[in-house]
Amino acid sequence: MNAVKPKYQLIIEDIRSHILSGTYKPGEKIPSELVLQETYDVSRQTVRKALLELSNEGFLRSERGSGTYVSSQYRSKSGSKSGNKTIGVITTYISDYIFPSIIRGIEGRLNEDNYSLLLASTNNDIAQERKALEMMLSYGVDGLIVEPTRSNVYNPNIAYYLSFKEQEVPFTMINAYYEELEVPFFCLDDVQSSYLATRELIGKGHTQIGIIAKMDDLQGKFRMKGFIKALGENKLRFQHEHVLAFDTDSKPDLSANLETYLTENRDELTALVCYNDEVGLEVVNVCRKLGIAIPDDLSIVCQDNSYIAKNANIQLTTLTHPQEQMGRDAADWVIKRLQGKKDLPDKTYYQPALVEGETVKVIEVE
Repeated sequence: MNAVKPKYQLIIEDIRSHILSGTYKPGEKIPSELVLQETYDVSRQTVRKALLELSNEGFLRSERGSGTYVSSQYRSKSGSKSGNKTIGVITTYISDYIFPSIIRGIEGRLNEDNYSLLLASTNNDIAQERKALEMMLSYGVDGLIVEPTRSNVYNPNIAYYLSFKEQEVPFTMINAYYEELEVPFFCLDDVQSSYLATRELIGKGHTQIGIIAKMDDLQGKFRMKGFIKALGENKLRFQHEHVLAFDTDSKPDLSANLETYLTENRDELTALVCYNDEVGLEVVNVCRKLGIAIPDDLSIVCQDNSYIAKNANIQLTTLTHPQEQMGRDAADWVIKRLQGKKDLPDKTYYQPALVEGETVKVIEVE
């Protein structure tokens, strides 16, 4: 059970968030102690304790007889003043799936130029992303690499990214991006990945093809688009009942939902396009439970060519993902921008390629 935070700590966090997100700008006067008392429903002593702490951290400065103002001194108090530059990295996950490879690519490139790495993860949670962004801004990182959180839904943390832009801190995004922002990015061509996955199944004679899609991330949106594109080109009908959509919140229920989905579509579907290898492995496990043989009863094509594709008890047919190269290229972009180079790419797409496994069966056309 989480301990309740003292009221002064909540005031500190709220005012700090206002400063880091740019709501309160350097040099701007913050509300008076009396207004803060009323806003937070606390005593004057509690307000003063919070303001004193924020002043000690370099976020505020007081002028006798005038009031309290936002200071930018916190930036000079950061740990990045040790001599070498620090690049912040925010990913949705750190130790799972393809992320260790991406981080390895970033770290390898940063080490070559003696840059430090400050790492944070969000667990694809918007509140945790806000905390990570505040940490990076407080620390005063020199550059930033971000994998967006829930990139296919509105993100209330956009103001923090605009703060980085205002401070001329170069940042780039990997795997996805926020469509509301003009931001350089490094992404797999997710439309093409799912298009090739679907086309592989169609080329092997499959006409009744479903898709498992994660729809709160931009990758899922684009992978759905590639699936629909391949069906359309081959005059196959898109059927919404053949789609099983999930998101970060419903992911823990994926196994149970797959059981229902596969049971209901058992007599019709012959193939599935899976959002990624992780989902593909879940399909393999559920099919084993239901007595559905892969690929004899159901063919699957996955995406991302992760360690899962190679180490599952059946070798998954999948599509490549640049992983380590993407991380390295993103780090290289930030380093070059810090070195003053201007004509750097705004958009980098990596082209996927099919990796044949053991999960696709040829259906003979009669």
